[in-house]
Amino acid sequence: MKVVALADTHAPRRWKSCPPRVAEHLRDADVILHAGDVCVAGVLDELAAYAPVHVVKGNNDGPDVVAPETLELDLGGLRVAMIHDSGAAQGRPARMRRRFPTADLVVFGHSHIPLDHSENGLRIFNPGSPTDRRRQPHGTLGLLRIENGRLLDARIVAVT
Repeated sequence: MKVVALADTHAPRRWKSCPPRVAEHLRDADVILHAGDVCVAGVLDELAAYAPVHVVKGNNDGPDVVAPETLELDLGGLRVAMIHDSGAAQGRPARMRRRFPTADLVVFGHSHIPLDHSENGLRIFNPGSPTDRRRQPHGTLGLLRIENGRLLDARIVAVT
């Protein structure tokens, strides 16, 4: 299963429409995860044209973005949790383990800083932002490959 992870698209200020380099990765996605700060619900409609979308609410999402604060789902047997703001970097893995005790993977956003880190059996993954790179050298997204309940590959991919 190919999963594309996005966060912090910040439409319409940063996301006018799906950037071509993002669309390249969406074309063969089985599932799309958006870790919040969609900002305009139309982005979710645009993404849903490619694959089913799971989303959590970000701190900049208004009432038109209907999404839970957290989400826990099974993707091909892998237990995935989603949250927008995972808090301070220090202590994050332990905090996410307490918050999502059964998760194999936590996908989050908010900082716009890509991160792929494993600790004590928990993988925490921030895809960064494809459209609002802030202090990062590139806009990014995440690519995850899941098979038989295992995360076989997780990559941060530059799209700008």
